[in-house]
Amino acid sequence: MNAPETKAAVQAPLPLAGIRVMELTHMVMGPSCGLILADLGADVVKVEPVGKGEGREGDPTRYLVSTGAGFFAACNRNKRSVIFDLESEEGRAAAAALAAQADVLIENFRPGALDAKGLGYDQLKAANPRLIYCSLKGFLTGPYEHRTALDEVAQMMSGLAWMTGPVGRPLRAGAPVNDMMGGMFGAMAVMAALRQRDLTGAGQHVQSGLFENAAWLVSTHMLQHAVSGIAPVPMSAGKRAWGVYDIFTSADGISIFIGVVSERQWEIFTKALNEPELLAPEYATNNQRSHARDTLIPLVGRIVAQHSFAEIEALCEKAGLPFARIAQPSDLFDDPHLNAGGMLPVTLRTGNQAKVPGLPMQFDGQRLGLRRDVPTPGEHTDEVLRELGLPPAQP
Repeated sequence: MNAPETKAAVQAPLPLAGIRVMELTHMVMGPSCGLILADLGADVVKVEPVGKGEGREGDPTRYLVSTGAGFFAACNRNKRSVIFDLESEEGRAAAAALAAQADVLIENFRPGALDAKGLGYDQLKAANPRLIYCSLKGFLTGPYEHRTALDEVAQMMSGLAWMTGPVGRPLRAGAPVNDMMGGMFGAMAVMAALRQRDLTGAGQHVQSGLFENAAWLVSTHMLQHAVSGIAPVPMSAGKRAWGVYDIFTSADGISIFIGVVSERQWEIFTKALNEPELLAPEYATNNQRSHARDTLIPLVGRIVAQHSFAEIEALCEKAGLPFARIAQPSDLFDDPHLNAGGMLPVTLRTGNQAKVPGLPMQFDGQRLGLRRDVPTPGEHTDEVLRELGLPPAQP
């Protein structure tokens, strides 16, 4: 888990260089939006709250445990941190001054919370009509808009959890997919609004919603039902559009996913394995193989079990077949492909060094790099106050 050597990164100016973002967020959805903008070159100033004892200054997300322990380090590189006490007149004035000079403000507070502090969109746009104000919420406009949501709530409501878990046992996905994708759509809305501002000169209020994101994710299943007339069953039920699309076990006990998703791939697969049983008439076409999975999958399983993982991996790679060794998240620290340029070093709250995958994009063959490590609470408060022409924070 040592931090890797830094690789070639996109050279300045970065795509969003010169854009200042004020971030009033916590947990994952809002910080993910800020992270994308920050990695793309924006100056993201994260406004954190005053700590409430026990030496825990700043965003409480910093101090989560268990499955939340990695949230802050994963979502807050390339940002500056300030601490403003929004319960005080001085803190609200500093926040308003920052908003007046910002291009973008992103927030994921409950509806109305920032309005009560004088930091709502209608209040701020009077002083800064070019401001793009991005709200990241559980629900967009509609009957549910005042409800409180979490990633898990959206997954349960949308049917995503139904499709993920064992039959009859809904299960949330194993990562905060809605939070992170909701943040991604927020960043897309911000960038679209920046482009529109170039044309109109005016800012606007944009929003991204968790529930709507989850509904979009299951849109293929909705239309599957519309096309077939049959309600989709959970992915765990094994009903697939392709005959060979499953997890198998090699002779040396290693699990591997193999997908054969075209007639050409089936031809290559059967030729490489050289097993006459695979040439039976009931496996002649993809749709036939899909209907015959009850017999085909056990047959392929028996064949794969006669070969080592190395043999199956070499066969699939040579043949250009989709395959994957079944990994755990921690295995990615040592993944040779990610470490060839896709990992960024970060310093954890403990002071230890680790590495984390960067954004999955590249520009002319180069990846986005690290400009700022994960900030300590309020690390840049005085620096930002000076930029705003305000006195330093009181100790």
